[in-house]
Amino acid sequence: MWSSNLGQAEFMIRLFLAVVGSLYLLLALWCSFAPATTSLTVGFALKPGSGQSEFLVVYGGLELALGIVFLWPLYQREVVRYALVVCIIMHGCLVLFRTIGFFLFEGIESTTYSLALGEWLIFLISLGVCLTQHKSTTTSAK
Repeated sequence: MWSSNLGQAEFMIRLFLAVVGSLYLLLALWCSFAPATTSLTVGFALKPGSGQSEFLVVYGGLELALGIVFLWPLYQREVVRYALVVCIIMHGCLVLFRTIGFFLFEGIESTTYSLALGEWLIFLISLGVCLTQHKSTTTSAK
């Protein structure tokens, strides 16, 4: 019974991480192939040359890397917990800095609030899943 519940929980975690990873892959593609549109959507004005390069690297490259990390558990089950912890740390930091930004800056547009909502959801879901998983494995081990 315990192993089948653990199997279902692991499947759900892998599915959640796959959705998050897929979102990051889509964002990486959007940032890489339509940087002018993407940057305007989030409030950036790209300077030719260095600004375009930096946006491509940080938004395209970093989001691609994150997508790969979150999709990794689909191919290697041993890294499920690692990818989940990375998800918590990364989105926790995004939530922290996004929240600080809301207090520091005025004129924040609706797209930024939508991004914040997504970051909060991913953070809270990943944290909840991790805490629930930890509690169930601790309880089952007794």
